[in-house]
Amino acid sequence: MAESAPLLETKMVTPRSTFTFAKDTPHGTRPQAIAHRGYKATYPENTMSAFKGAVDVGAHAIETDLRLTKDGVVVLSHDVTLKRCFGKDEQLADCNWDYVKTLRTLKEPHEQMPRLKDLLEYLATPGLEDIWVLLDVKLILPSLTEVLMGNKTVQAKLDNYADDLFRSIAATLADVKPSSSRPWNQRVLVGCWAAKYLPLCTKYLPEYPIIHIGFNVDYARQFLQIPSVNINMFQTLIIGPRGNALLQEVKKQKPDRSILLWTVNEESWMKWSIRQEVDGVITDDPKKYLEVCKSYDKLEKLRHSWESWKAIFWMHMMALVFGLAFRLKHGLWVDVKKVRKNQES
Repeated sequence: MAESAPLLETKMVTPRSTFTFAKDTPHGTRPQAIAHRGYKATYPENTMSAFKGAVDVGAHAIETDLRLTKDGVVVLSHDVTLKRCFGKDEQLADCNWDYVKTLRTLKEPHEQMPRLKDLLEYLATPGLEDIWVLLDVKLILPSLTEVLMGNKTVQAKLDNYADDLFRSIAATLADVKPSSSRPWNQRVLVGCWAAKYLPLCTKYLPEYPIIHIGFNVDYARQFLQIPSVNINMFQTLIIGPRGNALLQEVKKQKPDRSILLWTVNEESWMKWSIRQEVDGVITDDPKKYLEVCKSYDKLEKLRHSWESWKAIFWMHMMALVFGLAFRLKHGLWVDVKKVRKNQES
């Protein structure tokens, strides 16, 4: 389904996010360590223990997922349902916060789901001013059948949810007082998977930098024509000639934008990511990654397991199918002309 409505209804502002750039260390320039849902390798994902654990081992940033409860509370959860992490069958969007806060993770230590407010209040603690956060805004998607059938009622409901979520994120950021030295817009990066939601970023969060989160290289490349939008790509699908071309193009546009890779957990691919000179590595194990950063030898010949190469091959095959489904749901292309026209107006 191609986008027919203007991509941006208001003037688009995309501030630069210099805080996301690779860091100079005693061991050389290294991509920043970004903790995927916190220190997920050790703690229950998207919990306060996972976030605090990541900071304790030296992570530069925290990546987390945002969703909305039925009564409008912004919570930190990757999944649509509560099944995997909490053992409950309900969809999160159908539950009120008073119920959600009583649940505990299946994984020890058994913890409750935090709110965005809880994470921000923690990050506002004196001494944590250098820690920043990537907010992966999770939206409810229509089924492919609903898209193909053009179900306008369902789409309107989902669009209302998206509007409510972005508005609530902005309200939460406004309500929690940041540290005196760094405002939130110098510590928060807003993740946007699809171009159709860029208007909501600029409507509710105009002073915050934006990053496209994606897995489709061709779709992501179009964002390079929109000033200062950063790129966060699935590392497995960036491997290959087209992915390498995207990496090189982003580097040419420095310091206008940064590029991050998700989710990198194997040591050999951590080293590969360092060698690619990206700005950040999103990983379940920030402690392991930081140790690799210290021991990394640029002259070392990198060796990757046969199993990892097979996984990469299958991921590329699956991406062809899921990429088409994604673009049918969100629009086949980014209408760059409409974006630029709105920027210049």
